[in-house]
Amino acid sequence: MQRIDSILSVADRYDTIVFDQWGVLHNGTSAYPQAIATITALRDQGVRMAVLSNSGKRAAPNRDRITGMGFRADAFGTVMTSGEALYQDIAANRLGDARAFYPITAKHADAQVWADGLNIEFTDDVQTCDAVLLMGLPDAQEHVAEQNVLDAALAAGKHLICSNPDRASPRANGQTVQSPGALAHTYAAKGGNVTFYGKPHPAIFNAVARVTGSSNPAKVLMVGDSLEHDIAGADAVGWDSLFVRGGLHADATDTLFANGTKPTFVISELK
Repeated sequence: MQRIDSILSVADRYDTIVFDQWGVLHNGTSAYPQAIATITALRDQGVRMAVLSNSGKRAAPNRDRITGMGFRADAFGTVMTSGEALYQDIAANRLGDARAFYPITAKHADAQVWADGLNIEFTDDVQTCDAVLLMGLPDAQEHVAEQNVLDAALAAGKHLICSNPDRASPRANGQTVQSPGALAHTYAAKGGNVTFYGKPHPAIFNAVARVTGSSNPAKVLMVGDSLEHDIAGADAVGWDSLFVRGGLHADATDTLFANGTKPTFVISELK
């Protein structure tokens, strides 16, 4: 584990650099001070870059969010989200016969926007759905209404599909909010059947490798602020990793690495 002052000092070792969004590029509201300049410098050097995000939304809205915060439109050749991966699997009938979903989202219209073009339907009756689709949550520390729905779904033996495995997400001023993964992991711990889309599960890493043409895992660098998702997931597929301490673990000490996966590099913030 090597501490570095700038990603530019190691960029030439890799064919592809893959970035997490929240906690690395931005805080959900605005880009981090050094991030735009760093990405611009990498792009000017011809570095191939991608974004890999545990977002329940599809790739296009996430690309729009990034460029809307000031990042160059041509910076990232690939944007892959867990919501995009789920969309593609449903479109290809990889989830079997499930066609009626009870959606849990951050905003009411998110599910309908995400599902455009899919041959599925949404229902507000958890008892008759084929599966519950947990895509997002409104920013809050507790989600009582959503937990009540999941309790009913668990009692009914419903399959839960979670397209954002993150347990928490950083926000402005050092705040964090509960993310869908926290509820999904609780559902699984209670005996529920859960399918996760996103980091640290290998399928989404492999999807990025296919799209970017990155055939040699040793030449890919994952940049993230979550040891559980970004760093462990990269390690599982043979990628190197750069851990950004300024995100979820900004105030943590080095004991953070005592018993878990160790990144290849550590940096205070993306610069």
